[in-house]
Amino acid sequence: MLSNKTIMGIVLMSSAVLFLLPGCYKDKTVILDSGPAITRTVTFSNDIIPIFNKSCSLSGCHTTGGKAPDLSAANAYNSLKIGNYLNTGNPEGSQLYLWLTGKKSTQMPPGGLNKDYNALVLAWIKQGANNN
Repeated sequence: MLSNKTIMGIVLMSSAVLFLLPGCYKDKTVILDSGPAITRTVTFSNDIIPIFNKSCSLSGCHTTGGKAPDLSAANAYNSLKIGNYLNTGNPEGSQLYLWLTGKKSTQMPPGGLNKDYNALVLAWIKQGANNN
């Protein structure tokens, strides 16, 4: 037979679990696949800037005077390097990549980039995130 102290302990533990359990979830994280691996050299000027021009450096978004980082063609590289958005030692952990794939707080842009764009950005970071 269980003692009153044991029963009270079980009741308290059960209550604590029921109280804390609803707070243990993450809301609205969308993880987009990176797409196929890129094996060719990815260049900043020919591959990454066109992605930013089409999807990021739009009016009211990541432009000069807009939201950081400034991804306009003239400022994108310095904004990413100075702002520590790139991590060539851990490309999948780069802030830029985490945002694009929806693995960090909010997805950029709303709706996310397509898999091919994500794969290009990841390949560019893996290749050293050069200003080429």
